[in-house]
Amino acid sequence: MAGGIEIRAAHFPGRAPIDAYGNGGFRFADMSHRGSILCLPSGIHGWDVSGFGELEEADLARMFDEASEFDILLVGTGEQLIPMPAELRKRFREAGVAVETMATGAAVRTYNVLLAEDRTVAAALIAVD
Repeated sequence: MAGGIEIRAAHFPGRAPIDAYGNGGFRFADMSHRGSILCLPSGIHGWDVSGFGELEEADLARMFDEASEFDILLVGTGEQLIPMPAELRKRFREAGVAVETMATGAAVRTYNVLLAEDRTVAAALIAVD
């Protein structure tokens, strides 16, 4: 028998609509995830961020690494809309990505519509209660 429980980073290797959000997490692809998520071309990843104001450079790395694979990034900032700082918006624009910030609920709905239209969209979604 193997040597115990193996803990791996949360990752769903595909694109999927978000079926539900709230209670501190998200449901998608017949699964659920507690906490924030990144929906990128490489899949849906757990994202260890609980508030938009606490973002650090390392929290953005995966988005910039895959920026050439999507044109639109939706950022769900939590319960309330929080504008993206101008310098960060500029960095995404220089990477060829249009960024829209909105409350997480609106970001989820917009992501699902753009995904259904087969658009090159990504989302960074902060979990809400």
